[in-house]
Formats: sequence, C-alpha cells, structure tokens
Amino acid sequence: MNLLEIIRAGGWLMWPLLLCSVVALAIILERLWALRPGRVIPTEVMTQVWKLHRQSQLDAAQLRQIRLGSPLGAVIAAGLSSRADGREAMRESIEQAGRQAVHELERYLNTLGTIAAISPYLGLLGSVVGMIKVFSTFSAAQGVSDPALLAGGISEILFATAAGLAVAIPSLMFHRYFDGRVSELALRMEQEACNLISELDAERNAVE
Repeated sequence: MNLLEIIRAGGWLMWPLLLCSVVALAIILERLWALRPGRVIPTEVMTQVWKLHRQSQLDAAQLRQIRLGSPLGAVIAAGLSSRADGREAMRESIEQAGRQAVHELERYLNTLGTIAAISPYLGLLGSVVGMIKVFSTFSAAQGVSDPALLAGGISEILFATAAGLAVAIPSLMFHRYFDGRVSELALRMEQEACNLISELDAERNAVE
C-alpha cells in the first residue's frame, strides 16, 4: 500500500495530518542546523575579541562583524559597545541582547509544539468520522448493509489514529529536545558574557 492509498484509506483528515508532518519535518531539520553549538557559540569568537581588544582595534566596524557572525557574537558585541559606560551598562546591554538571541534560537518551536499538541486530536477526529461511517452501515432490520463500507470505516479509524500519533510523537520529542538545547546554549552564552565582564573589570582595575 503506497502513501496515496493510505491517505485515501484514512479519510480526508489525513491531508491536514500530512501537512502537519511536512511542516514539522521542515522545522526539525532547520532547527537541527540552526542550533548547532558551533554555529551559536563558535569557539573562535572570544579569541578574536581578545585579540582585537589587545590591539585596540575593537571599532564599530569590527563590532558589527562580530555581531553578525553568531548569536554569541551578538551578545558579546552588545556588551563591548557599552564598555565605556561601566559594568552595569555592559550587563544591561548583554542581558537585552541575550533575550533577543534566545528569542531567535526559539524560532518555530511554538509551531512545532502546536503540531505536537493538535495532531492526536486530528487523528481522533478522523477516528470519530470513521466510526460514524461504520455505524451508518448498520440498519435496524438488516444489520450490516454494506460490508465494504464497514471495512472502509474501520480502516479510516485505524489509519487516522495511527497517523495522528505518528506525527505527534516525534514532534513532541524534538520540541522537548530543542527546548533543552536552547536552555543549554543560553547558559553557555551567559557564562561567556560574564567571563568577559569579569576579565575586563580585572584589566581595568589593574590599570588603575
């Protein structure tokens, strides 16, 4: 049985479930690419920042390049842009940039969570429609009036239920996984930013 036959057997609600599965797969693949640690927190960012800082080359053009390079770069560049205003100004800038970075990391996750939540209900609705078809094959006087229609209704119940769960389970798993990944990356960005503030403070105090 090919995909088209399965969709026909499951009833018209298989089409929204198929759409949900395509959207969920696209989001999962995109987030797997976007949430790679090497992309979000490149190891060379801090090395580049300290090299430019020691060479007194952290001008607006360099900060812009750092900001556009990665989410960590955006957070670090925000703090460095406010370094002349003191520690608290740097911290506020970093926190604001960090919230924006986390918002970007969480892109599409609400949609994935919604798909995980509604897919079982779509499958359940398909099952109810199938049950209606099953009961419609019975007549009070003759029992089953059309065995083929009865079999089709039962198939619709089973296929719709299975399709709803098949979409919901991986969507929920990846939604939880991505939530954990975003939390981990946000914590690592916060640690890098705090280290930057502390080292700049220590350097400033040593000069004074």
